[in-house]
Amino acid sequence: MKYRRKHTGQSMSLGKILIFAAIILFATCAWHLVEDEKIATQPQLPRGINLLEVVTDSTLPQQRVSYSGMEISFNPQAHIPNWVAWELTADETRGTVGRETKFYADNQVYGCAEHYDYNYSGYDRGHMAPAGDMKWSREAMHETFSMANICPQVKSLNTGAWKRLEEKCRQWAKADSTIVIICGPILSEQPIEYIGDTRVAVPRSFFKVILAPYAHPARGIGFIMPNGKVPGGMQAAAVSIDEVERITGHDFFSALPDNIENEVESQCDFHYWSTIK
Repeated sequence: MKYRRKHTGQSMSLGKILIFAAIILFATCAWHLVEDEKIATQPQLPRGINLLEVVTDSTLPQQRVSYSGMEISFNPQAHIPNWVAWELTADETRGTVGRETKFYADNQVYGCAEHYDYNYSGYDRGHMAPAGDMKWSREAMHETFSMANICPQVKSLNTGAWKRLEEKCRQWAKADSTIVIICGPILSEQPIEYIGDTRVAVPRSFFKVILAPYAHPARGIGFIMPNGKVPGGMQAAAVSIDEVERITGHDFFSALPDNIENEVESQCDFHYWSTIK
């Protein structure tokens, strides 16, 4: 009598699958343990330190202006800010205050431009701190329309890459609970021209630096954009915060512990930021 050999291929395949599954599960658990250990050993940033403080380039005149939602270093000679700094939290992005539309000169700010200086100039009144970040407060929303927060921007920048970066910042604030944003014109370059009776300087380019101080680990990135169309968009404009400091002469985030400051200001990983939802 001939005996038919039992076909064991199916059971062997199932056994291999179980072994592979066990290996993958083990590797995944090990990876999570390593990542958790990395996070646990990351130096944690104490809340309450002033991350909005900027050491302004000493060659630039400035008047410091504190609004309810932002800090400004205003340049009375150029009639635009040297920089504007604000914190944006996840909760603040869910504000419901309607957008205001009326620009005004702040009489408490020496050299502040008038809104009509921009009339027929060909330039937009470009917000540095955007109204969209201040929907959490009627007062803060109103203050973004102070001409102390405004710079002349070419429309293709104001409604293009600059606006898209503002929208991205709101996504990042939701993902990381809090981000700190500082932006302004680059005044180390000769202005394109001057506009209006006040002689408002028209910058050739703008910067923005972003810090996620409570992410694990903390991270930062900078951007330099020309006052016009931005070839390649946000990704092409990404630089390190160190590079922005070199170009502008400002010193950002000096309140950070040195080891964290050195790390976040040397980074320029746009792909990492762009995948955060």
